Amino acid sequence: MVNAEIGVIGGSGFYSFLQDVSEVQVETPYGPPSDSLYVGELAGRQVAFLPRHGRGHHLPPHRINYRANLWALRSLGVRQVLGPCAVGGLRAEYGPGTLLVPDQLVDRTKSRTQTFFDGHPLPDGSIPNVVHTTFADPYCPVGRTAALAAARGRDWEPVDGGTMVVVEGPRFSTRAESQWHAAMGWSVVGMTGHPEAVLARELGLCYTSMALVTDLDAGAETGEGVSHTEVLKVFGENVGRLREVLFDAVAALPRTEDRDCLCTHAHDGWDLGIELP
Repeated sequence: MVNAEIGVIGGSGFYSFLQDVSEVQVETPYGPPSDSLYVGELAGRQVAFLPRHGRGHHLPPHRINYRANLWALRSLGVRQVLGPCAVGGLRAEYGPGTLLVPDQLVDRTKSRTQTFFDGHPLPDGSIPNVVHTTFADPYCPVGRTAALAAARGRDWEPVDGGTMVVVEGPRFSTRAESQWHAAMGWSVVGMTGHPEAVLARELGLCYTSMALVTDLDAGAETGEGVSHTEVLKVFGENVGRLREVLFDAVAALPRTEDRDCLCTHAHDGWDLGIELP
């Protein structure tokens, strides 16, 4: 059985830099994950990469099987997850090319299953109990420190903290929605950061988001608004840099046995009713 200690949920091109890559197909009680997991060595660590939208980017944000993705990673031994993503900036100073490591999240999705503890029986007959997971601080503080240090080490001064608002997608925001998001004091807007973060917390995984700003959202500037072409262009211009920061962050994360952050205590005092992988 192939094992990994760190997971990366992101673009399909990241795993091409791993050594001795194994393609692993994982079955979960929640159906198939977005794609195969690609496991290999990076900076002396065993890392599992999972293309969030699948190879070929065929899954829109609202159709990603987030539960299967996180369950599959944990079943391989992953206990720390890095989640790079493309976002729109909600402040003029957060223009294209900005890297923001958020510390807060706002959920504005509508139709996504966002818990493992819904009382529905699993295929083995076990039934999850209702669990109210602590989520005041949605991101791992240790992972955030590693991500920020990795960016600074590559001369890319990141934004330390801020709120990511996650919308349903796949459409971009209207100008009025974007102006409202900005007026609320939120920093960036994306489509995939939730329920990824809360499901990781429910599984006791450390989760860190690394948000690359590809555009100013529609209400943050004048003009025609955001286009998919613009997003892909800016992401392509910065993906090499992001990959370097991501790999440095992987190397800086603590060993699994040394974790003692808030993420590891998510289940304290709870009877889950199911056995986690």
